[in-house]
Amino acid sequence: MLCLPSRSRPLMYVIGTAGHVDHGKSTLVKALTGIDPDRLQEEKDREMTIELGFAWLTLPSGREVSVVDVPGHERFIKNMLAGVGGIDLAMLIIAADESVMPQTREHLAILDLLEVKRGVVVLTKVDTVDEDWTELVKIEVEDALKGTSLEGAPMAPVSAITGQGVPELQALLDSMLEDTTRREDLGRPRLSIDRSFVMPGFGTVVTGTLLDGSLTVGQEVELVPSGRKRRIRGLQSHQQKVESIGPGNRVAVNLANTTQNEAERGEVLTMTGWLRPTQIVDVRIRMISNSPQPIKHNLGVTFYTGTSESFARVRLLDVPELKPGQEGWAQVHLADPVAVVKGDYFVLRSSQWTLGGGQIVDPDPSRHRRFQQTVVDKLEMMAEGSPQELVLKALETVEPASLIVIARGANLAEDQAAALVEILVTSGDVVALGSQPSDPNIAYMTVIGWARLRNQVDTTIQAYHAANPLRTGIPKEELRNRLKLSQAMFTNVLGLLIDQSVLTDTGAAVRSPNHEVTLSPEQENLASRYLAALDKERYSPPTDQSVEPALLAYLAERGRVVRINESLVFTAPAYLEMVAGIVDHLKTNGTITVGDVRDAFGTSRKYALPLLEYLDQQHITRRNGDQRILLRAPDMGTSAS
Repeated sequence: MLCLPSRSRPLMYVIGTAGHVDHGKSTLVKALTGIDPDRLQEEKDREMTIELGFAWLTLPSGREVSVVDVPGHERFIKNMLAGVGGIDLAMLIIAADESVMPQTREHLAILDLLEVKRGVVVLTKVDTVDEDWTELVKIEVEDALKGTSLEGAPMAPVSAITGQGVPELQALLDSMLEDTTRREDLGRPRLSIDRSFVMPGFGTVVTGTLLDGSLTVGQEVELVPSGRKRRIRGLQSHQQKVESIGPGNRVAVNLANTTQNEAERGEVLTMTGWLRPTQIVDVRIRMISNSPQPIKHNLGVTFYTGTSESFARVRLLDVPELKPGQEGWAQVHLADPVAVVKGDYFVLRSSQWTLGGGQIVDPDPSRHRRFQQTVVDKLEMMAEGSPQELVLKALETVEPASLIVIARGANLAEDQAAALVEILVTSGDVVALGSQPSDPNIAYMTVIGWARLRNQVDTTIQAYHAANPLRTGIPKEELRNRLKLSQAMFTNVLGLLIDQSVLTDTGAAVRSPNHEVTLSPEQENLASRYLAALDKERYSPPTDQSVEPALLAYLAERGRVVRINESLVFTAPAYLEMVAGIVDHLKTNGTITVGDVRDAFGTSRKYALPLLEYLDQQHITRRNGDQRILLRAPDMGTSAS
C-alpha cells in the first residue's frame, strides 16, 4: 500500500465493464486510464481476464472514477457478477469486428436483472472495420438492447490501439455521470469483499465498493456472515492513504490481526452488531427472456448476490414453474449463509446459464406455504408499499423495537425512519413506549402489537391472581421475565400500562386494578393465632409454627411480619424494636456482636445471628470479622427496613 497522504476523498464514481471475451475490455481500460487491469500472469499469458481488475482515472471535469474490469469468458461469470455490484455506470463493450456474441447477451441480461439503467455501449476495434460495417453493428446492438435496462444507451466507437474516439468516450462518461443519482448514505457501512490478499509489512487487505455508510481508521468492524470482529488498521483509495471514506468509493481496507482466509470474497465488512446472516430470503424472480430452461419448484441453482455465491433451492410460492420471460414470488433456501438487506439484487444461474434474478424483498422471513394469497399480498406490499408501510412491516417483525432497529429493518436512514415513525404515531398506527423522543430507551409497537401485548399482560396477571389469591400482585421482575423484555424496554412498557390503567403499581409488584385481597374468616382466625404465637416470646419466636405459604406471604406484604429466613419470622413490632435497639447500640459504641444482640434482647444465638445476617443483606449493617458496623439508619416507618 502506497503512502500518498490524504484525510478523506471526494465523491467518487464506479464504472464497470461488461462484454464478451476478447472484445477488448482490458485494452480499453488501459487506454482510458493508463493502468493495466490484468494483474495475474495467467491472465496475460492467456490474454483473458480471469479475476477482477481495477483501474482509475480523472475525467475532464475533475471527477474521480474507479473502473472495475470484469471477465468476459463464460467460465468466469461469477467474477463478473462480483464486479458488477455497486457500479454507477456500465460500459457494455462490443467488438466491431464480431458484433453481439453469447457472453454479450448474458452480460447484458445480468445488467438488466441488476437494473443497471445507465450505461454506454462502446464499440471497440473500429479501426479494423469500415464505416458501413460499423453502422450494421450499431443496428444489431440496438436490437439487442431493446427491452433491457440499457435500451437507448448511447454508443461510442473507439480504437484502444490508435486512440480513436477515446477522448470522446471520456467526455461522454463525464456528461453521463453529471446527473447520476448518488447513493444515499444510510449510516451503516457495507462493503462486499471482492478481493483479499496479503501485503508484506501490512497484513491482510480486502477491497470492494463501499455501498453505504463510511469507514474510518481505527474503527471496529464485523465480517458477516463469519461474525469475526476486527479493527481497521488503514484505508486506501486509488493508492492514497485516507483517514475516512464515504459511500460509492472503491476502497482497500487493511485489517488488523487477520489472516487471508479469515476475510474472503463473499464476506461483508460492516459496523458491528446490526447485519445478521440468513439462509432464507423472500424474492421476486424475473426470468430472462431467452433463458434456456424454466425454473421449476425446488430447482437447485447457484445464488449470487454482492460478491457471494451459494448453492440454493428455489421454492416457488405462486406458480408451478417460471418460464422464460415470466415473473413470480419465491423463497430461496441457501446452503450457505449470506449477508443481505432488503432491496439487494441477486442472480440465479444453472451450471451453465443465467436463468433470472431480481431483488430481495425480505431477508429474514419465516417459512411460507405455497399458493397462499395472504403470503403473496404481504410480499407485494413489502415490494411496492409506501415508506410508512415498510416501516410498519419492519416494526411488525421485531416489535417492540428501537428507532435504530426499525431503520435497519426498513433499510432507511435513521432520520428518515424517525420522521415516518412520528407520522405513524400521530395517526395512531404506532404506539410509542416512552414519554420523551430523546429517551434512548424509547421503543415502538404497532397498535395491533400493543393490543396483543396488553392482552398477554392481562392474561398473565389474571393467572397469577388466580394462583396466588393472597398476594397483592405479581413481582415486577417476574412479569418482566415472563414478557421476555429487557429492563429498559420493560420500564417503558410498564409505565404505559400503568398510565392506561391496565396495571396498578404497588411498589415492588403490580396488580390488576380490580384485584382485592381478602381473607376468609377461617384465614383471619389462623392469622390471629399465628401472630399471637409469635408475639408470646417476641424476641425468640417459635420456629415450628407452620402456616400456609400464601398466608405468610400475605402477612409479610401487609407489613405484619418480617421473614428473616425459611424458619425465622418476627412480628413487625418485635423486628422494629430489635432494629432500633441495634442501631442505637451501633451509634453509641460503633460496633455490635452476636453476643451483644443476644444479651440485649434476652434471646439466643439461634435468633441473634440470622437477624444480623438479614440486616447485612438489607445493607443496614456490614460484617467486619466478628463484629458489625452501621452502614445506614433504616426507615423505621416500614417493617421491611
